[in-house]
Amino acid sequence: MDLEAVAAIHNFAVNVLQIFALLFAFALVLLVLYVLYMYLSDISQTKHAIRRNFPVLGRFRYTFEHLGEFFRQYFYALDREELPFNRAQRSWVYRAAKNVDSTVAFGSTRPLNQPGDVIFLNHPFPTLEKDAVPPEEVTVGEGYVREPYSTSSIFNISGMSFGALSVPAVTALSKGAAKAGIWLNTGEGGLSPYHLVGGCDIVFQIGTAKYGVRDAEGNLSDDKLRALAQRPQVKMFELKLSQGAKPGKGGILPGVKVTEEIARVRGIPVGQPSISPNGHPEFSSVDGLLDMLHHIREVTGKPTGFKAVVGASGWLREMCESIQLRGREYAPDFITIDSADGGSGAAPQSLMDYMGLPINRSLPLVVDLLAEYGLRDRVKVICSGKLLTPSMVAWALAMGADFVNCARGFMFALGCIQAMQCNKNTCPTGVTTHNPDLQRGLDPVDKAERVYNYARNMTREVGIIAHSCGVAEPRQLRRHHVEIIDERGMAVPLSSAASNVKPQSVIASDKGVT
Repeated sequence: MDLEAVAAIHNFAVNVLQIFALLFAFALVLLVLYVLYMYLSDISQTKHAIRRNFPVLGRFRYTFEHLGEFFRQYFYALDREELPFNRAQRSWVYRAAKNVDSTVAFGSTRPLNQPGDVIFLNHPFPTLEKDAVPPEEVTVGEGYVREPYSTSSIFNISGMSFGALSVPAVTALSKGAAKAGIWLNTGEGGLSPYHLVGGCDIVFQIGTAKYGVRDAEGNLSDDKLRALAQRPQVKMFELKLSQGAKPGKGGILPGVKVTEEIARVRGIPVGQPSISPNGHPEFSSVDGLLDMLHHIREVTGKPTGFKAVVGASGWLREMCESIQLRGREYAPDFITIDSADGGSGAAPQSLMDYMGLPINRSLPLVVDLLAEYGLRDRVKVICSGKLLTPSMVAWALAMGADFVNCARGFMFALGCIQAMQCNKNTCPTGVTTHNPDLQRGLDPVDKAERVYNYARNMTREVGIIAHSCGVAEPRQLRRHHVEIIDERGMAVPLSSAASNVKPQSVIASDKGVT
């Protein structure tokens, strides 16, 4: 290489270094100016004491506070101590959804001596694989509706509205549900094309705002009800009185999530918050509720029930007495009981933390009340609320539920990482956001397969529990197959404890601590 070439390379390198030096100096000046701006801004503002007393440095508090949500999950929390779902629960769902080995080694990490622990009683002669049978078929509304609904599924997708969930998420749920042979509840946001795309069975939920079945004034439209009922995929109608994390408050969809398409499906203005009333204006009594259910059933010809978080329970007894007086044709075809710790994308913390009964108390209450009034065969019981692992589902079936619904479990199957961003349109996995860039990460084809795997593996493992208890299929589980640990650390039969027990003593939990 001649000297001229060496000199040219040298000059080029010097020029590049000079440019980088200038850029670095320019960036450093900008950084100093920005820090100066933050300093002056912090010492002059009066809203934040930390920033005023510790300008610039005080800002790191808010950054660390935000990052702490994620670092605790991965580095500091133990497998069974997180809320609302611990790592052990989430890991089982992830493995089931991916259809990978779900066995563990060396022993359980779950305490077995804490009040509320559930223990299934294995039979000395378990059901052999050749004697096992699929879950039996259950018919809803038989003898009381023109088109009763029959299904053998024990584990279905609970109500999550289009709007709260993204287009690819609803699409994946629809296709996965169809393959698994389970139903998909629409949630209160109306019926979108994405609910129908997979061909699965649909339970249409009617919320207090009547989205999807409302007229121009927001009242229930019989014409729209009939049109929906003519769709063969729509199997049942569910009138929502209240829901998991916010009993006594209607649905909340922030304006940033009300896109043109969501507004069209719901029948509301674009970009404005979608706030449902906290109750149905059409009725305010048990008889009004029964009249409403009867009317919807007559219009649609399909099974009609209601969903509620149980709190005060006197109205349930009043309802049963009213049904006895008016006739069994006025009874709901099903009751969906949601737990006070059920999920929600947006709810006031005062309601989320303190309002309503958990499913461990409300499920036996409703089942036993229906049995007391001779209505157990007429009214099917569906329950939901944090029931996303096999032990929880098996517990619910043993307590008397006919079906179990789950929402957040299927969100995990879609890829949810419990980032707690559901109400901010910033979900990093694309499940609850309408940001196209974030939605791109959720492939409906792949996630539909995971939804299918999750539902299938759930049914399989609940079956394993049932077979270990000596019965042929999950719906044959009864309370005498379960014991619980009481406050003294003693195991007591669930059949003797369920009717007169504190909420924490009969619990559908695999966490081990109440």
